[in-house]
Parts: sequence; C-alpha cells; structure tokens
Amino acid sequence: MRMTRILIVEDETDIADVLRDYLRREGHQTEHVADGREALRRMLEAPPDLTLLDVMLPGLDGLSVLQQARVHTQQPVIMLTARTEEVDRLLGLAHGADDYVCKPFSPREMVARVAAVLRRTRAPQEVSAAAHGIELDEGCWHAALGGQPLNLTRREFSLLRVLAKQPGRIFSRARLLELAYEDDVDVTERAIDSHVKNLRRKLSQAAPEHEWIRSVYGVGFSFEPPPAAPAPAR
Repeated sequence: MRMTRILIVEDETDIADVLRDYLRREGHQTEHVADGREALRRMLEAPPDLTLLDVMLPGLDGLSVLQQARVHTQQPVIMLTARTEEVDRLLGLAHGADDYVCKPFSPREMVARVAAVLRRTRAPQEVSAAAHGIELDEGCWHAALGGQPLNLTRREFSLLRVLAKQPGRIFSRARLLELAYEDDVDVTERAIDSHVKNLRRKLSQAAPEHEWIRSVYGVGFSFEPPPAAPAPAR
C-alpha cells in the first residue's frame, strides 16, 4: 500500500520537526517547506495527499497560498495558526480549508485530525469514477464509459485510473509518472502527453459531447466529469 504523502508548511522548525516525527510514526511520508511561494509550487506541481499549512509564512501567507491553490486543486488542507479569533478561522474555512487548528496544539490531536480528514476526503474518491459513468475493472484492465468499452492499453488504463478517481485534481506529469507508472521504467514524462491524447480520443468516441481530460497550462492534467444535470422543475 502506498504511503500517504503529507506536506508540512511551517516556518517554525521545532513545530515542523514534532509534526514530522509524529506523522512518520503513523506511517506517513512527510515533506517540509518553510516558504509560502515554495509551498504553492509544491502543491500544484507534485500534489501531496494532504497539506498542513501555517497561516503566517514568509514569501506568501498561508491564506493566499490556499486561495491560489484552490483554483487548481481540491487536495485536503488543514490550516495551522496562532490566531484564535473566530473571524480568522472562518476566513480559512471560507477559502477552502478542510480543518483549522490553533496553536498550541497536541501532536496526537493533529495526527487524529489528519486521519479524520483523509478518511472524509478519500471516501468519495473511490466511487467517483463509477458515479460519472466510468467503469474500471482493475482485475482485467477493462474500462468502459456508459457501458461502451474503451479498449485501452494497460498504460492508458493506469493513467485513467489515477485521473478518474480524483476528479478535478490537477496532476503534474511527474506525479502521474509516479502514481500510474511506478514500476514501468519505459514510460517518460514526455510519453504522458501521448497517453493523454489517446485517452481523450477514446473517451471522445464514447461520449463526444464532453471533454473528459483538461490540460492546465504549465501544471498538468485533470479529469473533469460532466456537469450535473439540473433538477427537474416542479
């Protein structure tokens, strides 16, 4: 089972060290950055499974990082701050934070909150592909859209599996290479573009009215399900 990647964005080294130690004991893989601009770059280019994001940061404050990141990705974010005013907590949640923890905090409580957010955000991802008409049978590498077989190669299937399980999340080429082709040394970042092109063509043959894979210039690709049909008028 793949280790969960957690990005710790905290300019106070002692706090970051404690968080890293506790999270690693729980089996998580951690990465630490102390600058807001670098944090935003990591969140977009190599999205972690969850980010612990301090509000007061050099370079770019945490709320600005969150606001800009939310334009491109819905990865889980827990805000960390020394501020205790209700307005600050509400501002963080309004920008899209999944949870909000005020300093000082218990490291054990933080580990529990991380686990809770991961459970809550991962639960719908496992069924999201089927919910939008994408059928994936990993036992025989079979994929279909709306009941129509897509006739994918194994590499195309691996790519679609990663993209479709997290709709709207933007993956860089490097991250797709890591998640979809971890043991396939013959696949390069340049080859990702070719596989995406083939996927688009096959998805379009099954459902030509919608563009399923979106390119985000300078960042990567995301799976975009069709908009929900409007509720019937009463």
